[in-house]
Amino acid sequence: MPPVRLDGRVAIVTGAGNGLGRAHAMALAVRGASLVVNDRDPAAAAMVADEIVALGGTAIADSADVADADAVAGMVGRTMTDWGRVDILVNNAGNLRDRSFAKMAPADFRAVIDVHLIGSMVCSRAVWRAMCEQGYGRIVMTTSSSGLYGNFGQSNYGAAKMGVVGLMNTLSLEGQKYGIRINALAPMARTAMTEGIVQESAAFGMMTPESVAAGIVVLCCDDAPDRTILCAGGGTFAVARIIETQGIFLPPERVSPEAVLAGWSRLIDERNAARYDVARAQTVKFMDNARAWMARHEAGGG
Repeated sequence: MPPVRLDGRVAIVTGAGNGLGRAHAMALAVRGASLVVNDRDPAAAAMVADEIVALGGTAIADSADVADADAVAGMVGRTMTDWGRVDILVNNAGNLRDRSFAKMAPADFRAVIDVHLIGSMVCSRAVWRAMCEQGYGRIVMTTSSSGLYGNFGQSNYGAAKMGVVGLMNTLSLEGQKYGIRINALAPMARTAMTEGIVQESAAFGMMTPESVAAGIVVLCCDDAPDRTILCAGGGTFAVARIIETQGIFLPPERVSPEAVLAGWSRLIDERNAARYDVARAQTVKFMDNARAWMARHEAGGG
């Protein structure tokens, strides 16, 4: 494979003052992108930007709160003023307020949703017009196995992380005609956010932020996929997908909870399961099943 280069591209990485965000920013800079290093900690953002410059790259620091639309608009405005374009947005900023659902205060739920989900929306919306006008864009959402599969004590985090998958799905459809590709990264890394969640071991030591960085470059390059959930950690890369079984059809006179339960084994059978690219595809399946039954019924086939 020829080397992946990002020369001439301008990237914004949120939450880039440390951990995964820092690794993302460094990896994109090494491949030639100019970086806006965003972090609520101005000193941390400046330190990473200085590191990139010291390595011969181009970077500026920014401390906008990703959930503050005005602050984010200012960050994107400065980026456009300095470089005239914004090609890449990595929505990485995050927080944790773990607690079992019974003990979680609504404020702790909202605080996590605000940063992960609302913040991803705010930042994506801020770069959307520029990407549409230039006919090119790469946006990465950061999801998590906690959202895809669940994790005890992380109802707020899991809800936010599955929320960004829904955001990705719709923005991908709306961005296609403008050359904007939207993907999601589900990383596993040893960072301040995961400290104490996973018991320390030699294998966990391999779960460095840098081990994930190749994935972020893939999702941000010219040949990036679209609408893909890329899972990455410790050298393993995989794709997570949402599928739907073919299910069962019940004619009107048979629709009942008992009939659904009686057909459960067939309903959950994953053979011939489908991956839909748009919500209406499910509607088409439902309508086709209903039409097929109606045709049989009218023909006297029951």
